[in-house]
Amino acid sequence: MSCSSISRNLFNPECSAMKNRFPFRFGTTSYIIPADIIPNVEYLKDKVDDIELVLFESDEFSNLPSAADMQRLASLAGEHDLTYSVHLPLDVYLGHPDRGERKRSVGKCRRIAELTEILPKSAYVLHFEAGPGVDINGFSEAEMRLFVDSLHDSSAMLLDRMPVEPSSICVENLNYPYELVMPVVEEYGFSVTLDVGHLEYYGFPTEAYLQRYLSRAGVLHMHGTREGKDHNSLSGMNPRVLDMVMQALQDDPRTDRVFTLEIFSEEDFSDSSRIMESRVP
Repeated sequence: MSCSSISRNLFNPECSAMKNRFPFRFGTTSYIIPADIIPNVEYLKDKVDDIELVLFESDEFSNLPSAADMQRLASLAGEHDLTYSVHLPLDVYLGHPDRGERKRSVGKCRRIAELTEILPKSAYVLHFEAGPGVDINGFSEAEMRLFVDSLHDSSAMLLDRMPVEPSSICVENLNYPYELVMPVVEEYGFSVTLDVGHLEYYGFPTEAYLQRYLSRAGVLHMHGTREGKDHNSLSGMNPRVLDMVMQALQDDPRTDRVFTLEIFSEEDFSDSSRIMESRVP
């Protein structure tokens, strides 16, 4: 039976056992099976090298683990050679024009850093955004200057209040040209999260981005597009793009770099792992 023919209820672990098989840390998200974080880590512990902890905190909903959960996550990591890439909350707006909002965002990042302090971490993944639902592609020149100036201010606050190595903070490319924020990344010593799925989805030149930013990338996010939506199985990514990424990783090897399947279902994980099986060196 092939991996692609196995249903969710007949999942074959061997199809997705990519742990310790690449010259980088192969990973996926903490939401592959429909359960909380601990069951997902239990499920993934022998299949991957790194797990992206997708954390949320709002007035309506929070999935932040308890102190006891953090101890369990740390124990699982030690027992199974796992690291965690911590995706900082999506409702963090470091490019917001209001400094009070930026301070709130920095405070939220710090709380997550303190919560996850005991975990072995590969990276913190961070978005540079201006506000909820704000598309900076429509900004005027003055608004764009304010956005970048706000990022400078927030970055200084972040490093002052979140005492971690700047290089452990990996700023992700979103729906705007990354060269807009690269000066901030460079000035504060941040690293890059190179989201190849976003590059393909938004139509940016993937090869050029790999050439410019891979050397600084601590994390790659990989996912395909299906029915106009991203964050799906790698079957929705052009195979030539995946081959290009694998070649680039071979040319610029780093054993601490994380290759995250940023997907959110067991079916997509199984399918993507089957595709990666053919790329094992």
